[in-house]
Amino acid sequence: MEIYNTLTRKKEPFEPRKDKKVQMFVCGPTVYDYVHIGNARTFVFFDVVAKYLKHRGYDVEYIQNITDIDNKIIEQAQKEGADPLEYAKKYSEIFKEDMKALGVTSPEYKNATDHIPEVIKQVQTLLDKDNAYVIEGDGIYFDLSTFPDYGKLSGRTAGMADDAVSRIDDSDKKRNRGDFSIWKFSQEGDPSWPAPFGDGRPGWHIEDTAITEKYFGPQYDIHGGGQDLIFPHHEAEIAQQESASRLKPFVKYWMHVGFLVNKDQKMSKSTGNFETVNELLKKYPKEVLRFYLLSAHHQSPLEFNEEIMEASKQGIKKVKTWLGYIDLIITKNFKIEKEGQFRLDILGEHFEKAMADDFNTPSAISMFFSLINESNKDIQNQLLDASKAKDMKDWVIEKNKIFGIVPEIIEIPKNITNLTDQRESARKDGKWDESDKIRAQIEKMGFGVEDTIYGPLIVKK
Repeated sequence: MEIYNTLTRKKEPFEPRKDKKVQMFVCGPTVYDYVHIGNARTFVFFDVVAKYLKHRGYDVEYIQNITDIDNKIIEQAQKEGADPLEYAKKYSEIFKEDMKALGVTSPEYKNATDHIPEVIKQVQTLLDKDNAYVIEGDGIYFDLSTFPDYGKLSGRTAGMADDAVSRIDDSDKKRNRGDFSIWKFSQEGDPSWPAPFGDGRPGWHIEDTAITEKYFGPQYDIHGGGQDLIFPHHEAEIAQQESASRLKPFVKYWMHVGFLVNKDQKMSKSTGNFETVNELLKKYPKEVLRFYLLSAHHQSPLEFNEEIMEASKQGIKKVKTWLGYIDLIITKNFKIEKEGQFRLDILGEHFEKAMADDFNTPSAISMFFSLINESNKDIQNQLLDASKAKDMKDWVIEKNKIFGIVPEIIEIPKNITNLTDQRESARKDGKWDESDKIRAQIEKMGFGVEDTIYGPLIVKK
């Protein structure tokens, strides 16, 4: 396997620090609103990464943080007259529900506010090692002049730290332009926790390193997130942890997911140019959303519009129809004398090769459709027997444990199957009017019947 490492700017062989043990951390949401589909791209991709690594036999420990205390949370809570911590708890639960509905099941979530002692310990360590300093009435800041490697991940420097996207903490008393807050002293109305250096709350960056140090130690294997977090967030994490532990590298492989764009503009809450996962799940099945989000290489930008979503919907419909035929062949225990030439083992090799090449999800997903397209020829020519059909279905179900793009086959109600049997009897007796009436009755009940060479195929409308 090879992974593109943002830190070294090249693909590297994947070799975990501890044999088959993989420790992975991905930056989670700041819970002040519904999560948008651009964020979901990152979370779905790393869900696939974790599941594929497990498929390859790795023991994966995957943690994702939830920022449940932050300026944005406090500001939004104040606007709505709510307690910031309760406000964050509400959106944290909504986020988890949305992720579960989207099929994201691999991460273990860790709230920032559940790790205040770890944050305080790391802040104190940085103070003791002279990597941080106090600004009275404001907070504790990391001193970038003490960390010469700052910028090694992004190729940027502290001198570039005050542009519009950097989210660097403002203070005219900072020692250096890019210094960032690791502890914010208590302000009236803000949540705060007692600390030996002054009551307050964590800065944005330090919660992540405090969490990962607790569960993984000072070094681990994979850190993921969106491209927008490379600078300054991930640079800040490196500066904090490598200064606190004096060990390098903090993370062996840095992986970043490209932006979702809507009409050539990055999708974000700040511009209002976004769709929430919560709303999209009401319009599309999770399989359609996951298929769409995995349809481009994770480093590439991915466009979002209704036409693309409709194309994804049709793609999943094709998978569903194919599965219907496969199940029909298996159920009928269809036997043939001459089999088609399609090789499932070769398809599997291509699948593994794609995923081993920096988790190339679009190439791997294309193997699903290669299987469908090629086997459809055999299906139409009656060259696919029940045994081969079952092998194909098993292959798809096994790979789908990684991707989550194959819709579940809905169990057909007994009354629908009874009506279908009645229609078949009418057709055999040449009672075409009666057959048409039964078909219409079935359609009114939300199902359809397609006549195939293998018998009637019942589909959910």
